[in-house]
Amino acid sequence: MAYVPRLKQEYKDRVVSSLTEEFSYSNIMQVPKLQKIVLSRGVGAAVADKKLIDHAIDELSMITGQKAVSTISKKDVASFKLRKGMPIGAKVTLRGERMYEFLDRFITSALPRVRDFSGIKATGFDGRGNYNLGITEQIIFPEIDIDKVNKISGMDITFVTSAPTDKEAKSLLTELGLPFKKN
Repeated sequence: MAYVPRLKQEYKDRVVSSLTEEFSYSNIMQVPKLQKIVLSRGVGAAVADKKLIDHAIDELSMITGQKAVSTISKKDVASFKLRKGMPIGAKVTLRGERMYEFLDRFITSALPRVRDFSGIKATGFDGRGNYNLGITEQIIFPEIDIDKVNKISGMDITFVTSAPTDKEAKSLLTELGLPFKKN
């Protein structure tokens, strides 16, 4: 029997029926899905020191288990001494099995390590069913060794869903286990 991530199985078994009841979908294909998770990290100091991009790529690769790529600037900005085509950040796009594995580790082991954690804000929805979340420290992930970190920095995590509205996307992410704050 092939391995299936815990959250993927839970989505099939419980979340689909729960969302079908809540929003009364007539067809099982109308139920929103999590399509991808994108982790991105801007490294502004990389203009002066090129090694910072390599550190960011290595850390994102360790966290996700998938090779990260560097992002490059699209235009010149003279005040930042930035040229078009210079590496300025790093990103990873997770889909399928790795996406569910990362989400499971994020919910069960990374989020509880955030200082004074009381849930994530529900204000990060974009109106089209996608959710954006900012993390202030990369050391909340257990894969990162604190002694080897040269600079504590944050990252952005984007959850892209197939939900047409924010309400449906929030219900999907809540059912998958993201701990939103109670208003």
